[in-house]
Amino acid sequence: MKKLLFLVLLCPLLALAQSYDTQWLSANYTKKEVYIPMRDGIKLFTSVYIPKDNTEKHPFLLTRTPYSCAPYGEANLKNFAARGHYKEYLKEGYIMVTQDVRGRWMSEGTFADVRPYQPGKKGNETDEASDTYDTIDWLIKNIDNNNGKLGVFGISYPGFYSTVAALSNHPALKAVSPQAPVTDWFIGDDFHHNGAFMQMDAFAFYSGFGKPRPFPTTVGPTGFTFPTMDGYEFYLRTGTLQNLNKLMGDSIAFYKEMYAHPNYDDWWKARNPRNFVQNISPDVATLEVGGLFDAEDCFGAWNVYKSVEAKAKNNNKIVMGPWYHGQWASGDGTSLGNVQFGSNTSEWYAQNIEVPFFNYYLKGKGTVDRISEANIFFTGENTWHQLPQWPVANMKPTAMYLQNKGKLSFDKMPEKQPSFAEYISDPAKPVPYTEDVHFRRTREYMTDDQRFAARRPDVLVFQTEPLTEDLTVGGPLVADLMVSISTTDADFVVKLIDVFPDDFAYPNAAATPTSGRSFPQAGPYLMNDYQMLVRGDVMRGKFRNSFEKPEAFVPGKPTQVKYTMPDIAHTFKKGHRIMVQVQSSWFPLVDRNPQKFTDIYKASEADFQKATIRVYQNESKIILPVIK
Repeated sequence: MKKLLFLVLLCPLLALAQSYDTQWLSANYTKKEVYIPMRDGIKLFTSVYIPKDNTEKHPFLLTRTPYSCAPYGEANLKNFAARGHYKEYLKEGYIMVTQDVRGRWMSEGTFADVRPYQPGKKGNETDEASDTYDTIDWLIKNIDNNNGKLGVFGISYPGFYSTVAALSNHPALKAVSPQAPVTDWFIGDDFHHNGAFMQMDAFAFYSGFGKPRPFPTTVGPTGFTFPTMDGYEFYLRTGTLQNLNKLMGDSIAFYKEMYAHPNYDDWWKARNPRNFVQNISPDVATLEVGGLFDAEDCFGAWNVYKSVEAKAKNNNKIVMGPWYHGQWASGDGTSLGNVQFGSNTSEWYAQNIEVPFFNYYLKGKGTVDRISEANIFFTGENTWHQLPQWPVANMKPTAMYLQNKGKLSFDKMPEKQPSFAEYISDPAKPVPYTEDVHFRRTREYMTDDQRFAARRPDVLVFQTEPLTEDLTVGGPLVADLMVSISTTDADFVVKLIDVFPDDFAYPNAAATPTSGRSFPQAGPYLMNDYQMLVRGDVMRGKFRNSFEKPEAFVPGKPTQVKYTMPDIAHTFKKGHRIMVQVQSSWFPLVDRNPQKFTDIYKASEADFQKATIRVYQNESKIILPVIK
């Protein structure tokens, strides 16, 4: 989750290679700490790192963050640290700025989570866009030797502030890069997916981050003390969301507000910046960046990009790589979990996309001609594709049908009468989202081996024969199920999986003798027959027709459950199989559905019940975005 452990990824000032150490920084930069006044009189704590070089004027790069702009103290450069590609901005002489947002750390005021944008502000009314405008205005007017141009970027929550910064429309603002931006905490990222509560992330994160800060401080909050390091056991033992809320305590206002808004109402919609991106100036270039396997927010970058494309008139581009949350800023993008990508994708991104983007718009240096509209890494084939649009023009939504005996095919079965596969979903024994016993949510689960789930009786498995040629998919993935349930509500988790061949091995694999045969193995994990998760997501069944107005199921009545998952970019190689798994729990990643139509935030232990789930074959399908 977005916590202080990710500070090195979230603050673009934290990253120097060996030659750009504290001594170099002290010799070449001056640090100032200032309180910048907002239009309502509140002052925001801001750290400004200014090049000593006066032979040219310098642009600004700003990150606004709720995670602290440490290190504090004008003489303190000790932790102004060292990794990834951010050193390139120091080499280029950028004026680097970080700011504690309103109500966080050393800034004055009251903090508001995903603070709503107000398009009709008057007088001294404020939002995060106005706070950004006032910050830019002060910097341009008060920091010497600047060139009058400023860019904004940030990962995760700072990605949200980057999106809203683009709405400030200060004339000095020229380039903005929202990266894995918090975007919609009900539909797609962090706290909910399609209305299902992502309890593991929400509780672990907000039990610390959400604690009130009564006065400016450099000391961060403490999190919840878990009684066991077994996450599955903790959430199962805790039971209901009411019980989880009791552990959260009474002081964390946003968590309580979230429980009070179980449906997608105006409270949630006001906190979705995609509703306002039409207000971005044509003079502000935007670059959305995200990870195909971002366990925290696979939704934000894709959907901010699509909204800006549809509503704004600016220069807007997207980059999606094979990354976990913030991996593109880590300096190493060669692998995730057991899956390898064949090159350092993070390094390629920095050298070919991000640094040239800001250099062009803020320094007038180089060109952006080689930054395409959509810069997408396709896993499986492990290749960057630089594309003129997304989805591409030759993408064709193509149905694959769930069939008898666990088969998956592009062709429907010849039978006229529908058949079904069924399983019993038991909230007392929910399907785990990963095989391992662990404490916090893993980032690697997004590419994890799914064999552990395929072996459970409450998971349906469908797969093709080995492919006779490569199949490339790129775009939104749609699950379209025809189901019936014995109760009045259920969740539906659909997973698209790449099944590797029996003899699969990465090029660096070593042979491991087994019963007289040699099987190649890459590292400690056996990749033969690996079931790589390409994409999985959950739909809370009661929201199948409307997120605003949930509906109960009629027990035993066949009902359509159709939903769209975040986009995919993957090539299923010749000899691989395509697999689909269907289940009704994904624990403890997602809270348990009691399988009774009710407000789940208020459900009691007595509300939880088993459900018999039927999936009607031939009428159920997954719609792949096939690229011809």
